[in-house]
Amino acid sequence: MRILVLGFTGYLGGHVVEHLRALPGVRVLGGGRSPDAELDIDLATTRTNRLAKTLASAAPDAVINCAGSTDGDPVTFAEVNSRGPAVLCAALREAAPSARLVQLGSAAEYGPGTPDTRVTESAATRPVTAYGATKLAGTVTVATSGLDAVVLRVGNPVGPGAPPTGLPGRIAGLLCAAGLDPDAVVRLGDLSAYRDFVDVRDVARAAVLATTAPGPLPPVLNIGGGHAVPVRELVRALARTAGFRGRIEEKGGGSARSGGVSWQCSDITAAGDALGWRPSYTLDDSLSALWAAATTADAPSPRPEGDRTP
Repeated sequence: MRILVLGFTGYLGGHVVEHLRALPGVRVLGGGRSPDAELDIDLATTRTNRLAKTLASAAPDAVINCAGSTDGDPVTFAEVNSRGPAVLCAALREAAPSARLVQLGSAAEYGPGTPDTRVTESAATRPVTAYGATKLAGTVTVATSGLDAVVLRVGNPVGPGAPPTGLPGRIAGLLCAAGLDPDAVVRLGDLSAYRDFVDVRDVARAAVLATTAPGPLPPVLNIGGGHAVPVRELVRALARTAGFRGRIEEKGGGSARSGGVSWQCSDITAAGDALGWRPSYTLDDSLSALWAAATTADAPSPRPEGDRTP
């Protein structure tokens, strides 16, 4: 089985590739802008006809699109998160119409959640940020493409290799810098929001299951931990894991990417029914692995969700 992974150098893509390479009979093709890519593909700029030629020569049985922009301006979000899936779908229809497409979406597409309520795939989508809106545009394109396609709406991934563009990776970096200094102060924004955290390795496993599952799948599946966790609790738990002896201060607002969403929690029942998938790592497992990777001197510097940096 030939599986093309776009954004294979990114945080999610790297874990997806690692899981795929453990499968017998699978040939993994890496696509992106990285010098290590077997296929030079930039979904933000390439034309449909050129991508179709590349896909025809690669002849993939499946494509997993992990490429995306999580930290940037609205134009970059639109180019990568919206235009990218549209070009990919058009090229696949022309060059490899029978290939399965697995698109990694985001729970940010739902927008504000209702406290104590898990959101299902049929819930209304009301994104409040450019990131969420452009990810939703990509999801709509894939879901209505007529291809054998599924979008995995991923919660808040956490675990080894978390990039500094996301909260867990940023906190790990700050704690590394603080060390064991009892007078150290880590200053953060408001941590009162609730988020659904899911281990990046569980996300990768879900992507592999979606790629190899027989028969058609629902157009959208939630991939999350299934529980809303106070962000403050995650920060304190990571601080304990790090042996942090200083002080954490909350001042100012949260990130623009997650602003306006105080509660986010996904119902993951459908993923269990369609893929036989459930999270296998606890949040403590994820934070321990995150910290272990962050404190490994020769650990590679992780990239964000996709491979926007060559």
